[in-house]
Amino acid sequence: MKKCYCRLIFVFSLLYLGGCQADNGENAYQIDLNGVEETMNSSIKVDPAIDLSSGETISVIIEFKTKPAKIAVLEAEAQGVDMTLDKAKEHVEQSHQAFEQELHAFLDDNEVEYRINHRYKTAFNGVSIELPANEIKKLMGSSVISRIYPNQEIQLDPPIQPSDQM
Repeated sequence: MKKCYCRLIFVFSLLYLGGCQADNGENAYQIDLNGVEETMNSSIKVDPAIDLSSGETISVIIEFKTKPAKIAVLEAEAQGVDMTLDKAKEHVEQSHQAFEQELHAFLDDNEVEYRINHRYKTAFNGVSIELPANEIKKLMGSSVISRIYPNQEIQLDPPIQPSDQM
């Protein structure tokens, strides 16, 4: 359970840092396909630490565009829009169903092996999934995915305790 919280803290820190960077409106990613540089325009942001040319199976965290229910309600309220928690939860469920359909279209039809390890719906809306790194490119046509991060465990250093000075 502690590992899950550490991963969520890592993801939220990435989200925070990603939100603080200026967005110049261009979402171009350089993807190396068989040695040829190709620019791919997509609204999906892929962490550059992920080697998309590798055939190695990796674990990634996929964030959906739909916000978790409580966050969606708070954002709607801040914008003066009326949204119930039940309606927001329904949107989260719909995003997971749409993702499942896209997985079938993008991966199952191409016989790509993958495994969903966890589904996040409360503090974060997305999934943790294992698949070959070079197959992530097939997900770039998704209408549900917002960002893709490597699923890494991080270790936080405990705060330094001040020493008593005399």
